[in-house]
Amino acid sequence: MNAAQAIEYIHSLERFGSRPGLERITRLCSLLGDPQDALKFVHVAGTNGKGSVAAALTAMLEEHGMRAGRYTSPFVLRFNERICIGEREIDDGELAGIVGEVKRAADKMEDTPTEFEFITAAAFAYYARRGCDAVVLETGLGGRLDATNVVKTPVISVITGIALDHTDVLGATEEQIAAEKGGIIKPGVPVVCGEVAPGAARVLREIAADRGAPCIFTDFSLLDGVSLSMDGCRFTFDDEEYATPLIGEYQPRNMATAITAAKALSCTADEIKRALARLRWRARFEVLSRDPVFVYDGAHNPQAARSAAATAGAVFPGEKTILVTATMRDKDYETCARIFAGFAREVYCAAPDHPRALAPEALAQVYRSLRVPAAACHSIEDAVKRALARAREERLKVIFAGTLYAYREVTQALEGALDNGGTV
Repeated sequence: MNAAQAIEYIHSLERFGSRPGLERITRLCSLLGDPQDALKFVHVAGTNGKGSVAAALTAMLEEHGMRAGRYTSPFVLRFNERICIGEREIDDGELAGIVGEVKRAADKMEDTPTEFEFITAAAFAYYARRGCDAVVLETGLGGRLDATNVVKTPVISVITGIALDHTDVLGATEEQIAAEKGGIIKPGVPVVCGEVAPGAARVLREIAADRGAPCIFTDFSLLDGVSLSMDGCRFTFDDEEYATPLIGEYQPRNMATAITAAKALSCTADEIKRALARLRWRARFEVLSRDPVFVYDGAHNPQAARSAAATAGAVFPGEKTILVTATMRDKDYETCARIFAGFAREVYCAAPDHPRALAPEALAQVYRSLRVPAAACHSIEDAVKRALARAREERLKVIFAGTLYAYREVTQALEGALDNGGTV
C-alpha cells in the first residue's frame, strides 16, 4: 500500500458515516496495543477556534522544548496536514505504513470503525512510535462521544468556545452543546475555557465540579490594545505584549485562551511570544494575494461569519468588498448570508467538489433575497476568475468566506489567475 492507496482506503470508510460512541475506537486502540496510553495529551474541543488554538499550543510547547504532535481536522490542502509533529506533516511512507498496520487491526473487528476513528487510531500509533512528549489533540465533533475522548488522562483540557453548530447531533441549545463538549473534562484534570456564554459556562462549571477538575475561564478583561492589519494582529494580555501573523478579529481571543492554557503548562511569556510570532494557520482570514487583495476565511457557521465580518470591517474599514462563497447544505447558510451581506457589494456563489455542497443557484437566491447582486458560477475557478476581474475593474478587494473544503480549489484557481498579473 502506498500513500495514495492509504488515503483512498481511509476515505472509503466514509460510507460508514459518523457514528458517535467510544466502543469501536476503544476496541481498535486495544488491538493496536493502546498507543494512546503512552502519550500525554492537550485535549482541545470547541465550536470555533479549535484549529488556531491547537496550532498555537503546539508551537508554544515546542518553544518549551517539547516534541509536540498536533492532530487536527479537516485538512485544507493535503491529508497529511492532519497528523503533524510541530509543523512537519507525516510523510507519505510513514502514512502508508501506519494505515496498513491499523487496517490489519480494523479487519479483525465485526463493527467497522468510521473514517475519523480510523484516522485517530492511526495518529495515536504514529505519535507513540515517534516518541512525542505531548500531543495537542483536536476533537472532531462534540467531545463526550468523539473518538479522541478515548484518551483517559490528558494533562489539560481546553474548550475554546460554545456556539450553535451541528445542532442535529450535539443539541439545539448552547447548554446542550456545552454538555457534549464538556465530556472531555476528566477527573482532576484542569480545563481552560474560552469565550462561553453564561448558560454554557454554568454547564461546564458543573461538569468540572462534579469531576473535581480545576476550571479556569480565560480572563478577557486582561485583553487590551488589539490592532489588526493585513500583516497580523497585536495585543496585550495580562500586561504582556504579543504579535502574531494571524489576522482574524477573533484571533486575540483565541490566543488569550491558548496563552492561559500554556501558562498552566508552565510555558514562559518569552516562549509564548516566540511561538506566536512564527505561527501560521491556513484559511483563517488568510491573505492569499495582495494585488489584488484576496482573503480566505473558512467562516462556515454564524459565529465564525460574525467574526469574519468584524475582521473585514477592522482591516478594510468603510469598504465594500467582492464576496466569493461556497457552503455545505447542512450549515446555517441563510444566517451566514445575512451577516456577509453587510460587507458584500456583490457575490459569486460556487460549490466545492464535496457531496454535501449546496448548489450555487440556491445560495445565490439567498443573497438576491437580501438585495445583494449574486451570480451562480459553474465552478470555484469560474467564481474566482470573475471576482478577480471585477476587483481589477473596480479596484476592490475580494474575500472568500465559507467552507474550508473549497480551499484547495480556490488557491489553485487564484494561482492560475495571478499568472496573468498580480502578487501573492
